[in-house]
Amino acid sequence: MSNPRMQLSTGDITTLYVDAIVNAANETLMGGGGVDGAIHRAAGPRLLDACREIREARPGVRCPTGEARITPGFDLPAEHVIHTVGPVWRGGGEGEPEALASCYLTSLMLAAEHGVASIAFPAISCGVYGYPIEAAAEIAVGTVADCLEADPRIETVLFVAFGAEVERALASAVRARAVDAGGR
Repeated sequence: MSNPRMQLSTGDITTLYVDAIVNAANETLMGGGGVDGAIHRAAGPRLLDACREIREARPGVRCPTGEARITPGFDLPAEHVIHTVGPVWRGGGEGEPEALASCYLTSLMLAAEHGVASIAFPAISCGVYGYPIEAAAEIAVGTVADCLEADPRIETVLFVAFGAEVERALASAVRARAVDAGGR
């Protein structure tokens, strides 16, 4: 792997002992399905209360697509939850790649501002939002690698795959990034 600060893992992000886990949330931050629902269930009801306290950017939207917000982790092993809203896939011509990259970038910036040294990311937008997994993995790995090269404050970024398809795509993106980095 080109950057030892990036690691791959499989399993349940809600069980990880890291400083922060990232929630692939919706704009309301009121919980949902997939990883969002799992994080809300594992963190307990105080997470929903904390999300309600986040000021709306516009009616019904506490976190616009591509941005991030932070709350405590409550009943999770992680101290913080960083909520980010990925783009819904509409074919790739409506700013989806830029919005997805922004999810990773703003999450890492927020993490660094709050002294987070270790952070775990799910595959943002790859569930019900329909982002193609291989393309999303390339954006995730590329954006995170670039951020880590520019900012030493975050020591470890863990990409957490819940299934084999996501795991293969992330591993492939990491290998491709290592080859690219070796060619510089």
